[in-house]
Amino acid sequence: MKRTIIITVLCLCASISAAAWGRLGHKAVIAVAQRHLTSKTEENIAKYFDYNIQEDAVWMDVHRKDSAIAYTTAWHVYNVDENHNYDPNPRLHKGDAIHALQIADYNLRHYKELSDSAVVMNVRMLIHFVGDMHCPVHSYFPGPRNFWKCNLEGYKTSTFHALYDKIPEYLWPGKSSDEIAAEIDNCGACKRHRIARGTLYEWVRDCADRSEYIYQINPPLTKNLDPDTIEKSREVVTLQLRDAGYRLARLLNFYFGK
Repeated sequence: MKRTIIITVLCLCASISAAAWGRLGHKAVIAVAQRHLTSKTEENIAKYFDYNIQEDAVWMDVHRKDSAIAYTTAWHVYNVDENHNYDPNPRLHKGDAIHALQIADYNLRHYKELSDSAVVMNVRMLIHFVGDMHCPVHSYFPGPRNFWKCNLEGYKTSTFHALYDKIPEYLWPGKSSDEIAAEIDNCGACKRHRIARGTLYEWVRDCADRSEYIYQINPPLTKNLDPDTIEKSREVVTLQLRDAGYRLARLLNFYFGK
């Protein structure tokens, strides 16, 4: 991949303001995963990426409306039902984050049969949508959608959804993704294995179980948010970023560690 293309992508990434976890959060998920990749996995990924894959953390957001992949625009969120199980709701009939991960999973299981560009595209999907599915406002619960306008004293936010997309920057101001990863990566091997195991549908339920907490802090349609919303969200955001990183590492090691 030509360096000029990489630089262009980086410039576009810097302009993103409404992406799940924002650029910092998505990079932190990848940074956690990178701390647990095998040397074989790193070696095989490097055959396709001559740069740190964190640079592509929000590639899917930057390019979601490009004509060639405009069909992915709706793939960044997903629905769950009242029991927190995955619900392929017809309102998302064009696909969702879970659908996207199923596609990436199928393709990357056979990545050696793919063209280099196809491998790159599917890795971009994987690293981004694993992050997306763990963002609390990307689990769509039954009831009002989370795009209502709201206010939070001391913070600039337009909607409830936008607040949580940007929240890693509020929780870790001035820190790099690698610094955040070093702080939140606090599990031993056995616990990491327990977190990373299971099916995609089990991960959905885990995410929804945990993400429901943000609506306990601020029930749907709350206009003036709890002034301690950011700090009260620290634990759930930390755990979701961490667990996304562990699960991403498991997948990358499974595909590329052979």
